[in-house]
Amino acid sequence: MRISLSILLLVMAGASHAQFASSFKSTEVVPGILMIEGADGFGGGNMALLIGNDHVAMIDDGLDPIAATLLAFVKEKAGRPIDFVVNTHVHGDHAGGNAHFAADGTIVFAHDNIRKRLLEDSEPAGGDAGLPVVTFAEGVTFHLNGLAANVFHLPAAHTDGDAAIYFPDVNVIHTGDVMFNFLFPYIDLDNGGTVTGYIAAQKHMIAMADDETIIIPGHGPLASKEDLQKNLMMLTDSNARIKMLVDQGKTIDEVLSENPLAVYDEQYNWQFITTERFTRTIYRALTGGE
Repeated sequence: MRISLSILLLVMAGASHAQFASSFKSTEVVPGILMIEGADGFGGGNMALLIGNDHVAMIDDGLDPIAATLLAFVKEKAGRPIDFVVNTHVHGDHAGGNAHFAADGTIVFAHDNIRKRLLEDSEPAGGDAGLPVVTFAEGVTFHLNGLAANVFHLPAAHTDGDAAIYFPDVNVIHTGDVMFNFLFPYIDLDNGGTVTGYIAAQKHMIAMADDETIIIPGHGPLASKEDLQKNLMMLTDSNARIKMLVDQGKTIDEVLSENPLAVYDEQYNWQFITTERFTRTIYRALTGGE
C-alpha cells in the first residue's frame, strides 16, 4: 500500500522531533561542503551545501512546508543564490523544496525515474514547478569549485530513482536514503525499491570508500565506512533470518510472532520504521506479497 506524502511527513516528523523544524543548522564536513539539517525539529533528510567561488549547489532541498526557511538559511550561508540542486530520490522530505528553489532560479537535476514519477504526482516536489529540469540515466559529473562531484544511479534500492554523490577529491559520499545510519531503513517497495538492490547499493558504496571516507547518510549522524558496513551486516542478516522462516512456509503472522529481528531492536528500531514494519517489508519483498 502506498503511503501518501502528507502521512509520511507527519510520521517522520513525529519520529524525529514531533514537529517540523523552524530553523536549520550546518556542520562542516570538509571545507566547502556543509551538512544541513533541522535545528529544532524534523527538517527532512540530511542535505549538503557546496559553497565556492564558482558555483553553489545543494544535495536535496528538504520539505515543502519549510522550504522558504531553508532557502533563506542556505543563501545566507553561501552568500549568493543556489545554482543547482541534485535530488537523491523522489520522496518529499528530500525533494519537497524543489518548487521553492526553482522559483529562485535554481536548476534541479535528478534521475530519469524521479521526473517520471513526479509527472504522475508532483506533490513530493512542491508541485509541477518542482519538476527536475535536467535528468540522467546512469550518472553525471559536476565540476564545482575545483571539485568533482560524481552523481551515480543506484538501481532498485531505496526507490527506483536513487542517486548518491561521491566527491573523490575530498573523500566524501552523500548516500541519500540508501543509508539510514543505525536506523532500520525505509525500503519503498511501491516506488521501485528492493531489499536486494539496497544491499547491492550499500556494497557498491563500501567498495569506493576507505577508512577515511566521510559519509553523509540520508538520515542519522555523519558516518564512516565502518558504520556503513555495520548497517549492511544488519540488513543482510535480517534478510537471511526472515528468508529462513519464509522457506519454512511461515506466514507473516507466524514470522512476527517469532520476532527474528529482536536482536536489532535496541539499536535500529525507531518510530517510523519499527522492527515489526521492517520485518513486514522484508517478508513482502521475499514473498511478493502486498
